[in-house]
Amino acid sequence: MMENNRNYFVAIALSVVILIAWQFLYVNPKLEKDRAALEAQQAQTQQTTTTAGGTTTTATGTSGTLPGGAATGTTTETREAALAKSARVEIDTPSLSGSINLTGARFDDLKLKGFHETVDKTSPIITLLSPAETEHGYFAEIGYVGSDATGQVPNPQTVWTQDGTGKLTQTTPVKLAFTNDKGVTFTRTISVDEHYMFTVADSIENRTDAAIALSPYGRATRFFKPKDPSVYVLHEGFIGVLGDLGLHEVKYTTTEDDTTVAPGKATGGWLGITDKYWATALVPPQATPYETRFSYFTDGRPRYQADYRQDDITIAPGQKADVKNLFFGGAKEVPIIDQYETAYSIPQFDLMIDWGWFWFFTKPMFQLMDFFFRYFGNFGIAILITTIVVKGLFFPLANKQYASMANMKKMQPKMEELKAKHGDDRMALQQAMMQLYKEEKINPLAGCWPILLQIPVFFALYKVIYVTIEMRHAPFFGWIQDLSAPDPTSLFNLFGLLPYDVPHFLMIGVWPIIMGITMFLQMRMNPTPPDPTQAMIFTWMPLIFTFMLATFPAGLVIYWAWNNTLSIIQQAIIMKRQGVKIELFDNLKGLFGKKAGSS
Repeated sequence: MMENNRNYFVAIALSVVILIAWQFLYVNPKLEKDRAALEAQQAQTQQTTTTAGGTTTTATGTSGTLPGGAATGTTTETREAALAKSARVEIDTPSLSGSINLTGARFDDLKLKGFHETVDKTSPIITLLSPAETEHGYFAEIGYVGSDATGQVPNPQTVWTQDGTGKLTQTTPVKLAFTNDKGVTFTRTISVDEHYMFTVADSIENRTDAAIALSPYGRATRFFKPKDPSVYVLHEGFIGVLGDLGLHEVKYTTTEDDTTVAPGKATGGWLGITDKYWATALVPPQATPYETRFSYFTDGRPRYQADYRQDDITIAPGQKADVKNLFFGGAKEVPIIDQYETAYSIPQFDLMIDWGWFWFFTKPMFQLMDFFFRYFGNFGIAILITTIVVKGLFFPLANKQYASMANMKKMQPKMEELKAKHGDDRMALQQAMMQLYKEEKINPLAGCWPILLQIPVFFALYKVIYVTIEMRHAPFFGWIQDLSAPDPTSLFNLFGLLPYDVPHFLMIGVWPIIMGITMFLQMRMNPTPPDPTQAMIFTWMPLIFTFMLATFPAGLVIYWAWNNTLSIIQQAIIMKRQGVKIELFDNLKGLFGKKAGSS
């Protein structure tokens, strides 16, 4: 029956591989195809309110179009030259540095003080936003669409005037003003907190002798997409939670194919562009309906844009109207994102972080690890302790698993007798074994459940290590300075002792080797399978997994090695309690004895 148990393990492993392949090769493409068809249908229904250059509203008289992007031609400038072209207001907070472009009141210069490009603390800090004229142009702005009655309203070309001097800090907001030729005055107050959230509060005064109608808009525009291809476990591209329309995740390639994805009109929510660790997000007034688009423009330089346009606001002569928008530009730090969701009542703002379908399991996994990190100050230690906690939660099932395996091992003599008694009569042998299981109260499937339950743990941990910025550049000890990256050492240059680089597929580091050894030892805790095919699979599986996991984040490999080690100890204790012989040492003697004899 040890042979049958191994059959279960092999079947489970093959099932996982098949499920992953099915998801990756069939389900994901089908979902994308269905979603594209739905989006195309929604876009068609919007044709009466959408033009090639932007959305037009016919309800209350605004006739302008929402800007599609900056007309920057096909050439680019250096960042320094682009920044020097216009007057700016400096941004200086504990988390951010940069400036606001007074032309368009545009957020197009933003750096993240707390994050560097590499693990080297002397490397440049992360640049999130840059002027449209640069190669990596990326900006956000809030403006208005008007009509002849309103005169010129704030748009990308509007030059604002700063009221007074000084820079924008978390304690000192800045005030901007613009008055058009019709006598309509716009006063804008921009404030920012100590992290990444800007508040843009506009006061609009109608000094004309007639009512005016204008429509606020917001957009985030970028002229590039990530260099590294997106992986199936992480969404990068357009994102938004659009009121009752729910979560929308739109890939760059989708808009490249369809030009525009228009989910429809929503009330409440947010939208923007997300990268693995950073994001920009626009949060319109939550009580006013707005139209949304995710677009790809090819006039001039190709660019990607997430935008919204609110319903018209009507302002009577001599009256004022107030409009408040929020803009997020920064790192997707879990506690900060959660804090914004609560403080500003932004629906499902936490979905900016891609927790995946099993968010109800993935996020608590992160919160547990984060709790231990805050206590011990090291995410590697947090992973080790989290593994112990998970093993503790699964201990009752694991105890049943190993106890069942031990009892089945005790039954080996009786099973051999049954095999000898029934010979080639497989039906009779099966019935006799089932009767033996019943008499001895053994469940042959008990060993499968702990393995099945470990699968979501593994994927949840992988998701946490891969997508959360807290793991980025998080050190462990020694040579592991980034738990989110693979082990940087390699057996094939003696872990750096030999002065040459090795190909990527030969980057078999110390921790993957440790993991392979622990997996090998765990498999040798039980007798060698009598079936030659199974024996070969279990002999080569640790080596195969060593090569496979060498490319995984080091934090995940450390988890697997530590989990194997705990499983070996746990299984040894339970087998000893059950009075069952531990086969590890005999298996090792037999294995190395054969090799020594054959040589």
